[in-house]
Amino acid sequence: MSQNIIDITFEDEALTDIDGALDTLNARFGGLVALDPVKRRRLHKMGDKSEAFCRLAVDVLTSNPQILPPTFDLAALKRDVAALDALRARTVLVMRLYQRMLDTEMALGSDIMSNSVEGYQLLKLAGKSGGLDSLRKQLSVRFKAKRTRGEPEEGEPGVEDEASA
Repeated sequence: MSQNIIDITFEDEALTDIDGALDTLNARFGGLVALDPVKRRRLHKMGDKSEAFCRLAVDVLTSNPQILPPTFDLAALKRDVAALDALRARTVLVMRLYQRMLDTEMALGSDIMSNSVEGYQLLKLAGKSGGLDSLRKQLSVRFKAKRTRGEPEEGEPGVEDEASA
């Protein structure tokens, strides 16, 4: 029986809306930065424990502004905390959507691969009598590169994971 983990269609109107929404996200998140690997390694990192320290420091500094020199921008620090909180809530939503997109992409690829192998097996059976041998040979190229002498082709009986490659 054919594999069908997912059956999804994207209508043109839906894709236009999605593309518009992505354009809006890109425009609204225009202030986001892209760090190069060297910069990313060199930056101070704020983990869970450090975040508690930082939030307490902001509270203490807010309560005691008299200890700060005029060059210390407490307002900018508070804006950073507010921006982090706003960004995180959206990051969680985008990450969930992204994971579902990856899972859907994987399911579609698996459906395509599984059904293509099944179709290839049917072609091997019917191809000899149906004049399809040359087409079967074109498709068989996919499996010959991985095959060693004496092993069955991928998709033939005896091969357990037909979508591993």
